[in-house]
Amino acid sequence: MRARAIRIHAPGGPEALRWEEIELAPPGHGEALVRHTAIGVNYIDVYHRTGLYPVPGPPTVIGVEAAGVVEAIGPGVTVVAAGERVAYASGPLGAYAERSLVPAERLVRLPASISDEQAAAMMLKGLTAQYLLRRTYRVKSGDTILFHAAAGGVGLIACQWAKHLGATVIGTTGSDAKAALARANGCDHVIVYTRERFPERLLALTGGAGVPVVYDSVGQTTFEGSLDCLAPLGLMVSFGNASGPVPPVNLALLAMKGSLFLTRPTLVTYTAKREDLVKAAEELFGVVASGAVTVAINHRYPLAEAAAAHRALEQRETTGSIVLTP
Repeated sequence: MRARAIRIHAPGGPEALRWEEIELAPPGHGEALVRHTAIGVNYIDVYHRTGLYPVPGPPTVIGVEAAGVVEAIGPGVTVVAAGERVAYASGPLGAYAERSLVPAERLVRLPASISDEQAAAMMLKGLTAQYLLRRTYRVKSGDTILFHAAAGGVGLIACQWAKHLGATVIGTTGSDAKAALARANGCDHVIVYTRERFPERLLALTGGAGVPVVYDSVGQTTFEGSLDCLAPLGLMVSFGNASGPVPPVNLALLAMKGSLFLTRPTLVTYTAKREDLVKAAEELFGVVASGAVTVAINHRYPLAEAAAAHRALEQRETTGSIVLTP
């Protein structure tokens, strides 16, 4: 079977994304053939394209998140059936395509309450928010937390969810327009880091106490300042590198700043077991279906124009989620 897809032949800028025809074999043991109806765009796609996160190949179809319909299943597949609506995130690369072969164990069935576009827009970001808030640090009523990039895809979901859990949410953004969006999506306070030092502002907001947890996907430019925002015994959650990789850390710094904890979690680890993946997805679908969390799909592109989506994402011109349509 032939399909069209976005592939990279070597690391590079958005121009490295090529719209090409590919050949797909019938689904093998444990695999399902999924016809994509909506595809999510995430910053990890940029890391794969640039080579920050090496990929197998070349050439390689990138993308880790999509929703669609199972067209066929291979031998041994029992968890999904042909004709079912499904979604996935954090599986093998290959989502930037009209069709893809996906390990059936990584697929989750979509309830009627969740549209294909919603699923593609929120699976990776929403499952990331789920493990961050419910497992890495279990946010509870009365907590005050700091979430960087509060107007980004993960941020908009996580800040709503944290507010729903009863937390006071402090977010950071790079502009007043993004600050307004963050306030409309769960943030009690927003710090515009382009004009004020976020550690000083956060300590003022907390009466000098700091916060028990910082969620930081920005990386290089915010890492040390994030440590300064933590209360003693606080947890620094570094889960992304939008501004570049965090430099090597002197562990003595964690001691000096209050016996701090530091973790670099990934969705792959938190959903490695199928039962954890399904449980996380069900919790995510539940908060979205209830209306406690809404998914903002603010940008849509044809799949063939994935390079334009990447340019907008890297230039920080986007808010919420980006969806590609095959």
